[in-house]
Amino acid sequence: MKVLVQYEYPPPPGGLATQGDLLYRGLKELGIDAYAVNPKSPQEKEWYYRWFEPDVVVGVGYWGHTNELVLHPQRYGVRPVPWLVADGYVANYQEILNALPLILVTSQWVKDTYIRDGLNGENIEVLPVGVETDSFIPRDKSERKVACVREALGISPDDIMILTVGGDAASKGAQEVMQALSIIDTRAPHWKYVCKVWPQPRTVQQNLIDMQLATSLGIEKNVIYTANIVSRNFMPYLMAACDIYAAPSRLEGFGMPQVEAGACGKPVLGISAMAMLETLVHGETAFLAGVAQEVVMRETILGEESGYEPRHRVVFKSPHTVDYRASVHDIANYLMDLMEDPKLRQRMGEAGRKRVVEYYDYRVVAKRFLQIMSERLGIS
Repeated sequence: MKVLVQYEYPPPPGGLATQGDLLYRGLKELGIDAYAVNPKSPQEKEWYYRWFEPDVVVGVGYWGHTNELVLHPQRYGVRPVPWLVADGYVANYQEILNALPLILVTSQWVKDTYIRDGLNGENIEVLPVGVETDSFIPRDKSERKVACVREALGISPDDIMILTVGGDAASKGAQEVMQALSIIDTRAPHWKYVCKVWPQPRTVQQNLIDMQLATSLGIEKNVIYTANIVSRNFMPYLMAACDIYAAPSRLEGFGMPQVEAGACGKPVLGISAMAMLETLVHGETAFLAGVAQEVVMRETILGEESGYEPRHRVVFKSPHTVDYRASVHDIANYLMDLMEDPKLRQRMGEAGRKRVVEYYDYRVVAKRFLQIMSERLGIS
């Protein structure tokens, strides 16, 4: 089998790029003839189509990337298989996507979202995101590289470090976590809450809003926002430095950081919705806070990024849930349980590590990909 994998290559440390890169690496380690290419490099892609003649072109993205992931390979007679995430609503390209023999999605929740918005679902298979379980491993907090992370953040050995990682923190539920921490602050052991976000104009504005919330709650001295550019070499040690990984995300089609935290043996706090119902096990590997609110839209304005003319208005036949908010009181109770009980943290972390190695190791995902290609497309 010859596979061309489209993703942001060479890969930065973002989620979609890591998703594609780990599939590519897994295929190579299994002896598959595979190459990686950036979806926004049409000349290089055509070059691969002509001399490599791949059996399949796998493209990582969401429905809005249909032009690059699907139509471009089809133009040259090459079979595309998009591997898609969801952004809350599939606005366009249903006819093109329905005509494909196979679409991969990162979770059953993503599949359900695509079906809700007009895909028939018969050509959709779930392929979870892989995790690098050789580098995301349990490490003692006294290990030098881990201890240096905590020292650099100003966290003492006795502090309970709670961590959230994302492009921005609010979308990962950080505001709900801060509200919960303000409720238990005076009763809880000494704690610090670290939000690792990606530096970008939107994030700078959101960080200010989030810190204003922390100040209004009176917990700003314990909340740390860090917006440095980091590589994948650093992230396993940042995960290892925390005691609890908290991300009751507002929108989540897989939850790679939650799964990476599990690989590091960390208990996870999530939300009882979306893909976290698949990747996390409530009471065993994680605590899942209940849904306090669903953000519903009846219409939206879209443009060229979605394949429409500017300011195209879409009215839904029925209201669409596009965002969730976790119960602040559930978060507070679960955080308190984890902060006060080191044995509970250890037990959940060990269960999380076992589950990630079994289901989400990137080599396991690559093997599942090959199985799907054989069963659905007859490619071996």
